[in-house]
Amino acid sequence: MSASNTDTTLPVAVIGAGPVGLAAAAHLAERGLDFVVLEAGPQAAASVARWGHVRVFSPWRYDIDTAARRLLDAAGWTAPDPELLPTGAELVDSYLQPLAKLPAIAPHLRYDARVVAISRVGLDRVRSRGREETPFVIRLATGAEILARAVIDASGTWATPNVLGANGLPAHGETDTPGVIEQALPDVLGADRDRFAGARVLVVGAGHSAANTLLNLADLAAREPGTTVYWAIRAANASRVYGGGDNDALPARGALGTRLHAHVEAGRITLLTGFSVHDVRVTEGGVEVVALDAAGGRRAVTVDRIVAATGFRPDHTISTELRLDLDPIMESPRALAPLIDPNQHSCGTVPPHGADDLAHPEPGFYTVGMKSYGRAPTFLMATGYEQVRSVVAALAGDWEAARDVRLQLPETGVCSSDLAFADDPTTARSGACCGPTPAPERAGRGLATGLTGGLSVTPLPLVAIGTPTESTGGCCG
Repeated sequence: MSASNTDTTLPVAVIGAGPVGLAAAAHLAERGLDFVVLEAGPQAAASVARWGHVRVFSPWRYDIDTAARRLLDAAGWTAPDPELLPTGAELVDSYLQPLAKLPAIAPHLRYDARVVAISRVGLDRVRSRGREETPFVIRLATGAEILARAVIDASGTWATPNVLGANGLPAHGETDTPGVIEQALPDVLGADRDRFAGARVLVVGAGHSAANTLLNLADLAAREPGTTVYWAIRAANASRVYGGGDNDALPARGALGTRLHAHVEAGRITLLTGFSVHDVRVTEGGVEVVALDAAGGRRAVTVDRIVAATGFRPDHTISTELRLDLDPIMESPRALAPLIDPNQHSCGTVPPHGADDLAHPEPGFYTVGMKSYGRAPTFLMATGYEQVRSVVAALAGDWEAARDVRLQLPETGVCSSDLAFADDPTTARSGACCGPTPAPERAGRGLATGLTGGLSVTPLPLVAIGTPTESTGGCCG
């Protein structure tokens, strides 16, 4: 199958100017391929800027794409300390914005360019004849259209969070409560503090985003009288979040769970187990959140604000006229699904993968980055960089490089967090904390230990319960 149509006078279109989209641009620039990057926001990495207060769980040495690094170094860039853990804002200011401003990339960037549809010139998804040689047409929200020889969709999932409803559908009334439901990772101790101080807050979700928000809310409650924290999960208990036994491959994740467990045991956080959200109703006393169990039993809690830390899902509506082969469960490219299935894999056991796994029956169209993982929550930034390196090699016709997929990771593993940080989080350094896991037999080379994709507010040292610390996320966000 050809990687794209043969009209090399047309650009490769990259959708999204986040870390993975800009890495794709760097690889395209290095290979001398014409390209255009279409970013819906007003700046590069607009979505990352939304969680700028959050500290990622991996050090700088794993957060920078290799081609991007080469371009930046050639321009005289001063690289951050490779051992420091950056915040989202630091990723933008110290890496992604300088990358976007390079002469090799800046002229190809278009901001406020929201893609609403992709098709082929003169063809819908049914027409086959001449399809492979026909350019893509990309329609923007303004009505403007752009022709491209290939499309790399790195648009991510930040704009499409999962709903509160436990069955995957919005809870009744969920869409009728504007201003009450917050997306994951609000800046509880910073810019959003006034909305949470003194309020009754319900956090829904059982991942590390939920855990971070809960720890920050507990911290806020200790300082702001009247702040009450509820935590709702669908499971019968929170043991998976707390960690323990096989779940504690990551010491920092275990520490996160230990602190969270301590807050619940002390009554600072009220845990609601088996709580499957069904209704959200605004009442005179606040917002009533109703859960139904399998037997039809009803429980409710009344709060002032809700944080939906329920994860994200891909939105494929822009490509409905393209021939996509999506896994019916993961909503990822079908070939990728068994490699990332969270029922079988954690972030440390996903094998390296590239263009062959990311392709669709639509020649020249690739889904990469967070969106490529569909509903799987185990995406890793370094994996996204390897994805686009492979895809761009395929578009350049270098199939040997495209199929030589690998992750350049140390054998000791990279799910890392220093366990003896200084008080100042900006001086935090990382250290290995998880060992390697043998990779499944598969074409290509690479380690099964992955780059952490978890998010954290600040690094978390392992300490005794009760010692004041700041919170962190785990390996897989």
